[in-house]
Amino acid sequence: MEQGLMFFINSAMLGIGLAMDAFSVSLANGLSEPRMKGRRMLLIAGVFAVFQALMPLTGWFFVHNMAKLFHAFAVFIPWIALGLLVFIGSKMIWEGVESCRLGGEGESCRMEPLAFGALLLQGVATSIDALSVGFTIADYDALSAFVCALIIAAVTLFICLGGIVIGKTFGTRLAGKASILGGVILVAIGIEIWVTGVFF
Repeated sequence: MEQGLMFFINSAMLGIGLAMDAFSVSLANGLSEPRMKGRRMLLIAGVFAVFQALMPLTGWFFVHNMAKLFHAFAVFIPWIALGLLVFIGSKMIWEGVESCRLGGEGESCRMEPLAFGALLLQGVATSIDALSVGFTIADYDALSAFVCALIIAAVTLFICLGGIVIGKTFGTRLAGKASILGGVILVAIGIEIWVTGVFF
């Protein structure tokens, strides 16, 4: 497939659409860690970018090689995203409430930084619906699908960095309540993905 201007525009627009859930979760992460360093910001945004690139490629591969299996699995995608995000969000809310109860208000009322394992779960949960993009790019050859995935990753990286910066800004102002708010956001995203995937 020829990679003209419209190919790059369409890939970028696809990236923006897919990155919205990751943006919201990045916002929640920034809220939870208002003192997050630049290197950690890049790590978090990078994890989301990698997963947002891998999922469409995985979907493309399944469409080309195991279409029937992919169709059967697609039904479970909203349920998996709901389970993962509700689990992580509930954990954040619980830890936020507990730290506030034990430590009082202000700076002591903060949750611990997000563990790498939890970050990977967030990456999977926010990108798993991107598997269905494999249908959208099914007519691409392997090179075009790979370039499209790279564009999606780049767009996701910048959007998520923006989300973290915004979250950090408000997290500093909200102090201890930020981790609870971040958890609520994650649960809400999980429910939104589930409702959209099951009923629409």
